[in-house]
Amino acid sequence: MSLADVLDPLQQPLVTILDTPVSWTEVLGFGSGALCVWLVARQHLANWPIGIANNLFFILLFTQAGLYADAGLQIVFITLAAYGWWTWTHGGGPGSSVLPVRRTTRTEWAWLLAAGVMGTAAITLLLSRATDSTVPFWDALTTSLSLMATYGQCRKRLESWWLWIAADVVYIPLYAHKGLYLTSLLYAGFLALCLVGLRNWHRDLTAREARTPEVAAA
Repeated sequence: MSLADVLDPLQQPLVTILDTPVSWTEVLGFGSGALCVWLVARQHLANWPIGIANNLFFILLFTQAGLYADAGLQIVFITLAAYGWWTWTHGGGPGSSVLPVRRTTRTEWAWLLAAGVMGTAAITLLLSRATDSTVPFWDALTTSLSLMATYGQCRKRLESWWLWIAADVVYIPLYAHKGLYLTSLLYAGFLALCLVGLRNWHRDLTAREARTPEVAAA
């Protein structure tokens, strides 16, 4: 049995939404993606293996849809997920096994913004010249925003949620434009979950900052 024989059933239509067939791949990507973001919002370690499964489903889905940058992005996400998994369990520093939520520093913002601008420009050029992508800039922009957000998520930077929100605002109409209606709906759900995650992480950071002076005073 070849790999194609294994993957073919996942690419078969399961339901039809707005006269557009929805494959098993998109449904499984929907479910695993929603669960992953829900777990991230609660700072649950299981978000990382669930997220890797979600990335694998999306590699298939985005390749079929001609969203090549998003498909390639999933491979980078898998690598970052392994890093984030390790960081969340080992990055708390001496005396702590849990990485706390922190704010993004000015230096980090400078590097992230520079990387985002250069990444968007480079990927747009690559997609325009080397692929048949019909949305090279938007594919490149969401790719760069997602990578910036994932780095922040790996380091538990509060502002990573704002980057995810910005990416989702673009993703929702982009996927609808490509006929991926269920995925577009999923990203609308992601947007809502990002707001919940932002609130939860902000609450956690505020509580920790409030405890710090008390500890120092003691």
